[in-house]
Amino acid sequence: MAVQKEKWFVASKKADFRAISAKYGIDQVTARIIRNRDITDEKAIAGYLKPELSALYSPHRMKDMDHLVSVLREKIRNKCAIRIIGDYDIDGVQSTYILLKGIKRAGGIVTAAIPDRMKDGYGINENLITQAKEDGADTIITCDNGIAAIDAIAYAKDLGLTVLVTDHHDIPYIEENGIRRYLKSRADAIVNPKQEDCGYPFSGICGAVVAFKVIQALYESCGILQEEAMEFLENAAFATVGDVMDLVDENRIIVKYGLEQMRHTKNPGIRALMQQKEIQPERLSAYHLGFVLGPCINAGGRLDTAVRSLKLMLAEEDAEAAMLAAELADLNEERKRLTAEGVEEAFSLIQREGLEKQKVMIVYLPKLHESLAGIVAGRIREQYNHPVFVMTDSGEGVKGSGRSTEAYSMYEELCKCQDLFTKFGGHPMAAGLSLPKENLEAFIMRMNENASLSEEDFIFRIHIDVPMPLSYVTKHLIEELKLLEPFGKGNGKPVFADKNIRVKEKRIVGKNRNVVKLTLEDEQGFCYPAVFFGDAEGFMDFLEKKDILSIVYYPEINSYMGREEVQFVISNYC
Repeated sequence: MAVQKEKWFVASKKADFRAISAKYGIDQVTARIIRNRDITDEKAIAGYLKPELSALYSPHRMKDMDHLVSVLREKIRNKCAIRIIGDYDIDGVQSTYILLKGIKRAGGIVTAAIPDRMKDGYGINENLITQAKEDGADTIITCDNGIAAIDAIAYAKDLGLTVLVTDHHDIPYIEENGIRRYLKSRADAIVNPKQEDCGYPFSGICGAVVAFKVIQALYESCGILQEEAMEFLENAAFATVGDVMDLVDENRIIVKYGLEQMRHTKNPGIRALMQQKEIQPERLSAYHLGFVLGPCINAGGRLDTAVRSLKLMLAEEDAEAAMLAAELADLNEERKRLTAEGVEEAFSLIQREGLEKQKVMIVYLPKLHESLAGIVAGRIREQYNHPVFVMTDSGEGVKGSGRSTEAYSMYEELCKCQDLFTKFGGHPMAAGLSLPKENLEAFIMRMNENASLSEEDFIFRIHIDVPMPLSYVTKHLIEELKLLEPFGKGNGKPVFADKNIRVKEKRIVGKNRNVVKLTLEDEQGFCYPAVFFGDAEGFMDFLEKKDILSIVYYPEINSYMGREEVQFVISNYC
């Protein structure tokens, strides 16, 4: 396995930290972290420390929102059959749930369909449209998809269907001579904050948040109390974390209050899933949404059908919810086993064929279950810090899923060679595509020829918020750092570092032997407990050669047998 190249940087943004500390009653360390997040004016600092639901933006600021709601109201009044077409990931499931429950509450005759990943592929397509028409649907409303389905929507319009699109993905375009021409859709209304002339103040929301905003506006139009619309806040939060949106601006507010709501959820499905994964509701965090509960929701769409995940969200009885939660948890265990095999095969292929020399690593694993390609791509990116596509065989040729780095806008680069694809879409950081098998070599060649990445772009950058002696950390400071939560993409956990640390004791623990427990000693001779998660053997080998080191860490309060102590979680070392 290649050794990761790292550079450590200390943030050096300037401010009057003493004054900020005094004004807001926080430690200067906390003040420094806030400045490092580029939160500088008084209103922004106050809003960051105490985010309020009242700061959420009005749904009416989104282009076409009022028109879409007007069409929806008319369809509801006329008793027209409405078909929701969602997607098979966590964002698609949650947005489908929000629209289904919300439109029903407004009096709509509504059903939902979620594409089968293997049979249908991503989003709205001719099969689902034909089925909707045969089932008597008058109107289709999409969620978490539809913006790129130009041909499919044209087909639906030719059948006489009304089509409403709610989405958050990038608007498809063709670039000619350096000029972008955005593709036009025949949809009757499109609500997507990424539209060029949309006046919504924040475009970084997920599909479920768009759906949540639609229901807010619909309820307002119907005279239904906004408190009822706010019941979907937990679903919007779940999807925001699960779809790896930046936890900034209103996303952070949605996740903060959505988590609080979820700790006391009335939804039997969410409650059953937390019980299945043995999560204490009062300790629920964004981490659990992204890495424990979310993968169970996604497992349905990966190895079975996302309809199972939607059924969990819709379950009204505890017994049914418990059964569905157990099934999804089992599917996720199988997904983890298959993923581990795929990752091992991928790393073996990369080393055997020298694929790490590619600027954009394109790894062809024909037998890998296509639903796992994105996860495997993410694991490869974590190891090499390159943009990565993992390609698999499918019934229609080859499918691929990509995960990118901050230095490389994946969706924009795909647009440069879209003539090779039968289908593609995504974000700067993640994308998916389908192409004929005979185009695979051309895809590999053109993606790498077009890439302007340098060797510097492949080096992992560790940005340290505060070089802070271990002795400075107190339980009070750790509690204060919780003001900065929820942590996630765009609002990462603060990063601290200290140097000249001696390792006094060390041992590997855990059934998987992937945890190192340590006793650290600072320059003043004070000792502290610490823990390292990851490549335990590699860390122990490093410590055999060097017992004084520099560490990157995060402090936590470790509770054990009624006792609490400050413990340091080491993430990086040198």
